[in-house]
Parts: sequence; C-alpha cells; structure tokens
Amino acid sequence: MPRIYIAAFALILVAAIAGPAIAPFDPNAQTLLARLRPPVGFDRAMAIHPLGTDELGRDLLSRTLSGLQLTMLIALAGSFISLVVGVAFGTVAGYFRGRLGMFLVAVVDVQMAVPFTLIALLVIATLGNSLPVLISVIGISGWEVYARLVRAQVLSISHQPFVEAARAAGASHSRILFRHVIPNVFSPIIVIWTMTFSALILLESSLSFLGLGVQPPTATLGSMVGSGRDYLATAPWVAVVPSLVIMFISLLVLLIGDWLRDALDVKLK
Repeated sequence: MPRIYIAAFALILVAAIAGPAIAPFDPNAQTLLARLRPPVGFDRAMAIHPLGTDELGRDLLSRTLSGLQLTMLIALAGSFISLVVGVAFGTVAGYFRGRLGMFLVAVVDVQMAVPFTLIALLVIATLGNSLPVLISVIGISGWEVYARLVRAQVLSISHQPFVEAARAAGASHSRILFRHVIPNVFSPIIVIWTMTFSALILLESSLSFLGLGVQPPTATLGSMVGSGRDYLATAPWVAVVPSLVIMFISLLVLLIGDWLRDALDVKLK
C-alpha cells in the first residue's frame, strides 16, 4: 500500500509540474456560449469539457491542472518554511532553556494568542499580495505548532541517558542535536506536517475567499472553490471538482505521513 500512496503522490506532482503543458485548453480562455456546462454524463454536457465549465465558460479540467500547480507550490513552500522555523525555535528553546528559551516560548505564545487572520491582513495590506508574500504569510501560519511540539520532545529527550553520555563524552551541542535529539523528534514532526499541509491549502482558500489570495484570472484550487460558492445550487461542479482534488491530496498526504511515522520512528527500531 505505501508504494501505491507514493506513486499516486508522484503522479500528482507530475500533473502539477506539467499541468499547463497537458491542459487541453487555455485555463483563462472564456467561451460564454459554453458556460456552466456539467461534467460528462449529465445533461447538456460537452465531450470536449469532461469536467464541465465554470461561469465564464472556462474548461474546469484545464483550470484544475493549472490551479493544482500553484496550490502545490504555495502549500509545499509554505509548509517547508513553517517546519524549518518551528523546528528551529522549538529545538533551541527546549535544549538551551534559560532566558533564551523563555524568550522564544514567549514569542510562540504571542503568535498563538494573536488571530492569524489579522496578521495576514496586516502583512498583505502592507507588502501586497504577490506570490512570494502569500507564500511567506502562509509559511508563518503554523510554525508555533511545530515549536511547541519540538520543545516538549527536546525537553524530554535531552535528559535521557544516551544524551547525558554523549555530553559527558565531550560531544558538541551541534553533534548532540543533529545526532541524538532531532532524529528522535522526527517522527512527530512528520505527523504534524501531514496534518498542517491540508490546513495550508484551506488557508489559501480562506485568503482567496477574502480577496487576499492569488488574484483572478490566475487559478488555484482554493480560488476555484471560492468562486464556485455562488453556484452551489445551480452548478455545484464548479466548486466540487477542485474540492475533491483538495480532499484527495490531503488524504493521500495523511496516509503517507502515517506510513513514514512508523518507518522512521527510531523507537520502533
């Protein structure tokens, strides 16, 4: 089964990378005479539009492939930034403790106390809603979860006998951290990453809903769901198609993360 999950995710990555090249139509091309056509199998469907069309007659298959590329870029880049920042904060706060650790914990508490939507609004209003700014905003949305988890794990592991033995043998702080501490917290980090990956996709959807995400006519899966909310009663496929893609990617990442947790957990070995 893990091979099937990995193969399916690899297929999604290939589709995301090659999306614009394999799309049957220009994702932004409008054909008003073909607007709100349902997917193949329903009345009024058109064979050249297998997933149907949206309110402007744009091919949903082409827009889904194009949106998949941008959504995966935003989610992967954002989750990587969040992971690196959170692990760095949590490791330093848990290992060195003292005033530095207390200060970092206070920063984490402030991040968790302030509604992130307000932070996103402030940053985007100040710096604009370009793609690098959007990735950075999404990247700082969940790092505090990593930080608190890693800090708790490091506090526990740093008092284990094998860490004390390495410290007594004269091992440097960097060797202790990268050789003994971080490998033992890698498994929960993978689990948190798989849980937050889909949340970042939904965050992009929320920002697009508020008009703060990627601006039209550029498509992301989140913006497609947002634009299709007004047609749920008359043309539900406009929102359902990208929603199903988001659900499939999220489920697949969770399954891969569950497998990696067991495969990489040094305690099980």
